[in-house]
Amino acid sequence: MFGSPTQIKTPAQLLHMERAGHYVARMLQLVREAIRPGISTAALDRIAFDYLERAGAHPNFLGYHGYPATLCISVNDRVVHGIPDAATVIVDGDVVSVDGGCYVTDESGTQWHGDSAFSLVVGEGSSQDRGLVDATETALWAALAALGTGDRLGVVGRAVEDVVAEHQRRTGQRLAIVKEYVGHGIGTAMHMPPDVPNFATRERGMRLKPGMVFAVEPILASGSPSNQVLDDEWTVVTRDGSAAAHWEHTVAIVRGGIRVLTALDGGAAGLAPYGVTPATIG
Repeated sequence: MFGSPTQIKTPAQLLHMERAGHYVARMLQLVREAIRPGISTAALDRIAFDYLERAGAHPNFLGYHGYPATLCISVNDRVVHGIPDAATVIVDGDVVSVDGGCYVTDESGTQWHGDSAFSLVVGEGSSQDRGLVDATETALWAALAALGTGDRLGVVGRAVEDVVAEHQRRTGQRLAIVKEYVGHGIGTAMHMPPDVPNFATRERGMRLKPGMVFAVEPILASGSPSNQVLDDEWTVVTRDGSAAAHWEHTVAIVRGGIRVLTALDGGAAGLAPYGVTPATIG
């Protein structure tokens, strides 16, 4: 798993990826602002598609192995890969996870991809659901910060596990890591080697080098992590009906540290609590 080769990008190529990442960030921000009781997931998907069309970027989910939408929108017990539709209407208290990406092309026509996800609780929601969403976001930023100070890819999984354990110690809420779905390399394709597990393994993982880019994406469930795929062959749900949350960013290893390519500030705000400052590309 960790031994798979990974694509090394030049600084110029990383700048193309950051351009794609910023389109993703703005797209997801528009969707986030539109989430409210009464809106359908199909309407949210249309907002994302229309934005990318105006921006001149291309949705990389749409058509991927036949996937029919620009976004994956997973509500409550939907873990990942929820297909937007007109029948799924957001209601107060829902846990909504939105995953999306795009690609841009360089002068040679080569594609450069970005991928990101967020989760939120609509309205006030329950303390359990808010804890789930907050812990998953914390796990993401802890993992990204670990990449900024570590030398091996395995720091991601250890950081996620540490956040889950600390959350339970502090709040008493037990959360589970959904291990079947992991992060990945990203660059000239959306999914590339290597896998980036959200859990600790015996291996320390490959040595980090400037030019590597990963999509880091912890997924947590508030009950059992056991899951299944629905008949649409995409939507993953928890078997016990418990809620799940998903956060993701695309992050580049650069000289001097990391840069979060799908954050408009390079990750400055999210990394600050860990004493990590985003490095520049170059």
